[in-house]
Amino acid sequence: MSEIDTLERIVPNALNEGDVTGRATLALHLERYHWAAAQLPVGLTLDLACGVGYGSVILAERHHEVKVIAADLSRSALRRAMTEYGHPRVHLICGDGATWTRQAAFQAIVSLETLEHVPDPEAMLRDLVRSLAVTGMLVVSVPVTPSVDANPHHMTDFTEESIMALGTSLGLAPVARMRQVQRFAPWSVLTRSEKRAQDLRRDLLGYYLRNPGAAWKRFTTTLRHGFVNHYLTVAWVHVTQEGSP
Repeated sequence: MSEIDTLERIVPNALNEGDVTGRATLALHLERYHWAAAQLPVGLTLDLACGVGYGSVILAERHHEVKVIAADLSRSALRRAMTEYGHPRVHLICGDGATWTRQAAFQAIVSLETLEHVPDPEAMLRDLVRSLAVTGMLVVSVPVTPSVDANPHHMTDFTEESIMALGTSLGLAPVARMRQVQRFAPWSVLTRSEKRAQDLRRDLLGYYLRNPGAAWKRFTTTLRHGFVNHYLTVAWVHVTQEGSP
């Protein structure tokens, strides 16, 4: 598996026919970006954690006056974005966004499947809110079933209740939500028979022994939902906006 084609970053052109999970994951990502593009106002847009940039192009093409700042920490991913997903209204920047964006800079901010990776999701979301224009919209997605146990890149488990409460605490009001469900084959995960499964946590049993709370969370979630992952994408505005709930 290459440096950028990993469990945490989809590279569409690197997927093979047998990568069922990878193709399903790409379909979810594309659906999120198209959904976000349909919600967002026209204006300067930040796509934070853009990966190889296919979603940034979707955001740029929603209107001819849209300019997208596509930011990611991976230089190799951005090089791929430049060569395979270049667009005249997409400008690529290496960085996390929070350290260089000015206050109220963006009319629209999109950051999909990002908050679960950072040690302080509240601080990151607060920085995004700071960078959002008063009349702007923020679109964020997170997994809302456990993921930290299996995915070593994730640092926070969210539920629908916890992510919505976080947004509310920072002065955001939801205006639209999209829920997604992705089924997975437990045997493929255990045997790592698909390329994307090879990046999962290695000593999962040992992890559960060291973290019995995580084992219980996984057991109860599987008992309730089966072998599926749930995701929530939320479009937020400032509560001061006219017409906000």
